[in-house]
Amino acid sequence: MPFRWRRVLSVAGPGLVVMLADTDAGSIITAAQSGAQWGYKLLLLQVFLIPILFVVQDLTVRLGVVTGRGHGELIRERFGRGWAWLSVSTLVLACLGALITEFSGLAGVAQLFGVPGWLMLGAVIFLIAGAVCTGSYRSVERIAILFGLFELVFLGVAWQAAPHMGQIVAQMTAISLGNKDFLYLAAANIGAVIMPWMIFYQQSAVIDKGLKAEHLKVLRWDTAIGAVVTQLVMASVLVAVAATLGQTNTGASLDDVPQISKALTPFLGDNMGRIVFAFGVSGAALVATIVVCLTAAWGLGEIAGYRRSLSDHPKEAPWFYGIFTVALIVAGVIVESGVNLVSLSVAVEVMNAMLLPVVMCFLFLLARKALPAPYRLTGAYAWLVGFSILITAGFGLYAGLSGVFGNMP
Repeated sequence: MPFRWRRVLSVAGPGLVVMLADTDAGSIITAAQSGAQWGYKLLLLQVFLIPILFVVQDLTVRLGVVTGRGHGELIRERFGRGWAWLSVSTLVLACLGALITEFSGLAGVAQLFGVPGWLMLGAVIFLIAGAVCTGSYRSVERIAILFGLFELVFLGVAWQAAPHMGQIVAQMTAISLGNKDFLYLAAANIGAVIMPWMIFYQQSAVIDKGLKAEHLKVLRWDTAIGAVVTQLVMASVLVAVAATLGQTNTGASLDDVPQISKALTPFLGDNMGRIVFAFGVSGAALVATIVVCLTAAWGLGEIAGYRRSLSDHPKEAPWFYGIFTVALIVAGVIVESGVNLVSLSVAVEVMNAMLLPVVMCFLFLLARKALPAPYRLTGAYAWLVGFSILITAGFGLYAGLSGVFGNMP
């Protein structure tokens, strides 16, 4: 392999990892629910979100490699400790919500095979905590990518579902902005694609990996490819369900994870369908679990000031590894409480959308103020980015509130 490609591959990774984690169990559940209830009507939103997702994460990468500071750390330096704690509070809330959706997906996979949920979640907590506590950033990144690549099975699932292109085109433009249920799921899709914890994670990851401004070009390609891949997976799940359940039971709501499995893979047969679905959801949930726990531990450390690197031994960074492990256990306990896993997962994504105005406002301001002149967000591009953030975060908040309050008695 030529030296240039070895160097590129050694730099790439944080963008692909965060994007594979973006298509987590909650995102898959949300996309499936969208296809079941609204057919292809929310597919166009998945396309529109690709450039928005890239722009947001590109700013994150730029801030990380140029300043060498984590997201929470920069907010503390530029705006004060109070604003930093507000930002990290939204992060902790988003991380806990994300972990609940990951474990919801894993518990649902356990249901498919008659395995007790507590046994599945206990094994996952033990294995992930062990892998992270005994590895470096690079080894954890490789494990996360390996898990995440299982998500690609959903591209084949969508292809096998043989969707009708005429229906796709007709429904993509027939959106229902006046319907509160449509708005609720639209908000969930935005929150499933642009998650608050992603910003914190990728900025901390490029720092922990030791990357600098000279690596920015490779990291942008890494992020761009990841953004396309994650949205292809989301769109594939939506299309597969819309082409199956959406044709036979229009407007139906999916109530549990096994039902989603049957909607996604009816043409594979019961046994093969369960196996394919289990690989896809488990891979999505595992990579996201690693990423989200690391994000919470990194983000809190940036404000509290404790040691927070995967290069540190657990004895050298007890708070970092302790928070990582406690987050896993708390999420597992909540999921085992018996809540409706599909409804909970969609609600978490809506919450993410409603948190975006705070998170994206800080990101935009830091890109304008914390970067030196050659890398600072300025000019027409700054206006374009600001407008895109305003529209995305504003619509996510509006749609989420409309859906929440519209469904109240």
